[in-house]
Amino acid sequence: MPQTDSRTFDAIVVGSGMTGGWAAKELTELGLRTLVLDAGRPLVPADDYSEHRQVWELPFRGLGDRRYVEAHQPVQRKSVTFDEWSHRFWTDDVENPYTTPKDKPFDWFRARQVGGKSTIWGRQVYRWGDLDFEANARDGIAVDWPIRYADLAPWYDYVEAFIGVSGRKEGLAHLPDGPFLPPMPFNCVEAHVASRIGAAFPGERIMTIGRAAVLTVPHNGRAACHYCGPCHRGCVTRSYFSAPNATLPAAAATGRMTLRPFSVVRHLSVDRTTRKVSGVHVIDARTRESLEFRARVVFLCASALESARLLLNSKAPDAPNGLANSSDQVGRNVMDHIKWGGADGEFDGWTDKTTIGNRPNGIYVPRFRNVTTRHPDFVRGFGFQGRAVRQGWQARVSTPGIGRLLKQRLTDLGPWVMSLNGFGEMLPDGRNRCTLDPTLVDAWGVPVLHIDCAWGPNELALHKDMNVTAAEMLASAGAKNIEPSRRISTPGNTNHEMGTARMGRDPKTSVLNRWNQAWDAPNLFVTDGACMTSSGCQNPSLTYMALTARACHYAVEQMRTGNL
Repeated sequence: MPQTDSRTFDAIVVGSGMTGGWAAKELTELGLRTLVLDAGRPLVPADDYSEHRQVWELPFRGLGDRRYVEAHQPVQRKSVTFDEWSHRFWTDDVENPYTTPKDKPFDWFRARQVGGKSTIWGRQVYRWGDLDFEANARDGIAVDWPIRYADLAPWYDYVEAFIGVSGRKEGLAHLPDGPFLPPMPFNCVEAHVASRIGAAFPGERIMTIGRAAVLTVPHNGRAACHYCGPCHRGCVTRSYFSAPNATLPAAAATGRMTLRPFSVVRHLSVDRTTRKVSGVHVIDARTRESLEFRARVVFLCASALESARLLLNSKAPDAPNGLANSSDQVGRNVMDHIKWGGADGEFDGWTDKTTIGNRPNGIYVPRFRNVTTRHPDFVRGFGFQGRAVRQGWQARVSTPGIGRLLKQRLTDLGPWVMSLNGFGEMLPDGRNRCTLDPTLVDAWGVPVLHIDCAWGPNELALHKDMNVTAAEMLASAGAKNIEPSRRISTPGNTNHEMGTARMGRDPKTSVLNRWNQAWDAPNLFVTDGACMTSSGCQNPSLTYMALTARACHYAVEQMRTGNL
């Protein structure tokens, strides 16, 4: 990648993950010399990706160094994709602390490395429809989105064509189809459950295969997935989309990207005459040297909470509450998806069948609540993800017995089990917010966040209905021993944090306009999860990427016409 002693660029992108990678690709391909800053280390796939490394090759045989993890990663270890293979992709909680009220826990999962969390994400990609973009206006909650599906549809097309999305077209207005690659197939039990759900709830509930940013055929120079399974440990074949696998190489190929890892952004400064961002102030993570970089346009892509933290830390005499915060909305409306509602059920039959390989994808049941009729107990809705699996020896390891009979039981497969796991929408609420902790700083002396966030009555009502409806669908498919969930996730644990710098139509009630451009600083764009005005119930990363590509093209056009 090009090296330069200059500290002035056409564009600066803060963050190199899901949205930062897209900003780097679009801005460089559109002709801008672009500096990409990341607080973490660079990734070396040959050394860091470990999806093919076997458990017996690990120092702790897959159990992890519990002393280190308990001391340094007590929050990060709560993620479902945290293990001895992937722990290096997650932050050190001691170096990167945050605070919460004692009675309001929040799990903030972070990945300080080039590529961010795009290396360890779940790869589920679902479009929003106008059911989502019109939701706040329809329900009289928070503020209206300044865009609709028609504004974003061509950018969904654009992003999906590059990243490669496998899936099946279903013709649902509230879950629009895209230019899909061939879908991954159901297994035998999933096909049965999908058929029975469709028959029991015609026109209301369907089950489809998950729409995943995982290739089923070669695409854009990347190989098809070979079903090894543990995608969160990396992917040497680049079969799933991530910034290091796709967007950052594309940006590097232009010769116009300078990638600078180990760059902890402390704050941004603004020229109060022009109201434009004039500099990005960085602490070198290794040398502790303070540096300043300048550019005509700046994209914040650091993640919803980190971008809010940077804005709040960017104070000035005439902006004591932080940059782009004249509306007092920076840090407000923290959202996540409530999960762990749902149910499991066993199925008799298909004892002569099992699966081969490890499909890196599950099933999806799109939202069906408050789509055509209004539910009396709550607004918005939820979708289900899950899969059917054949129980193996682990299900019998606690069975009493010794000797030959025990060995025989451990070689016999158990019954098929189908799981439906809900992901529900969280309403925007200004009381769910992050602010700067008054005393605590991170390892580089930067003030950290205090996160005050909790589920409200609507989220809890959604969660209850997840359990009921999941059990209904499993029963309709003939499952037995149905077990509804008894858990509720902690806010943040779904790893879909968003909000904190919302888009809107009025600078008095929002931070960004319809182009992700800050009302208060016209050369500043925020395109990560911070920009979200509501949360939907779908996995949000595809929407972040589409918004980023759209904002980049708008910004460059504004620069070319002299407006920036």
